[in-house]
Amino acid sequence: MSATTPIEAASTGPRRRPAISRLYPWYDSVWLDRYSQAKGIVAAVRPQALAAFIEAFRPLHTREDFSPVVLDRPLGDGELDEIRQVVAALEPTALDLHEARRFQRFVVQDHPAFTRLQERVAPLVGDVVGEPVEASYNFLSLYASGGVCPLHLDAPSAKWTFDLCIDQSVPWPIHFSRVQRWEEIESYARAGPGWEERVRDKPSLAFTPCVLQAGQAVVFSGSSQWHYRDPMPPAPGVRGCTLLFLHFIPRGTAQLVPPEHWASWFGIPELAAVGPECDT
Repeated sequence: MSATTPIEAASTGPRRRPAISRLYPWYDSVWLDRYSQAKGIVAAVRPQALAAFIEAFRPLHTREDFSPVVLDRPLGDGELDEIRQVVAALEPTALDLHEARRFQRFVVQDHPAFTRLQERVAPLVGDVVGEPVEASYNFLSLYASGGVCPLHLDAPSAKWTFDLCIDQSVPWPIHFSRVQRWEEIESYARAGPGWEERVRDKPSLAFTPCVLQAGQAVVFSGSSQWHYRDPMPPAPGVRGCTLLFLHFIPRGTAQLVPPEHWASWFGIPELAAVGPECDT
């Protein structure tokens, strides 16, 4: 599959999620910004409800002893071939360009074939992480030769991620930290210049590289484990990496995750002032 528009010249297009939030400096931090804002509102207008509000989000926290799990061949050869056929048949108009500049990748959001696969994979992911899960969203990531994934944490809509390596020109490590508690994560508000280096160098986070081969997958908790990929290593010929990300949340939390639901969910009208997680 080739695109008619070079990735280097791609426009930013409509964003699915702002790069950073008001409070936190990493990509995909907007949900945490909304959660921090909501806690402040509850503390001001309904202080007696604050403890219950915080506790309601407990299912979205990740247990501290969890470590990423590599799955050697979670899909059969036939399923993997079907995925490659879907990728090969994609039209350029199907490609989302909103991460082309920062990540050097094209994205395909919630493709029907991958959504069906996600439903089939959900029981496997639930067994790996130790709790029943349901599908949240998915996307195909088509990295070009300049691919990079800056250090970040995902929103809880991606509490659990099944990251499948479909094809790659060169092994490309992804680095995971130990699980961090939300209280620790919130301490990075307005972290200032150099925050990435401080996170990477923090001994207690114990970053560990994970290298996948084509057909392998890793299950991790992106909302509580810092993760990043350095620029793609050099290799002869055309470089690239195709990854499929299937994101899951604990079963029964679909109405809890979106910030725009909190006012009605908790019966606190003032929470309507908290904006949605996404800007489109």
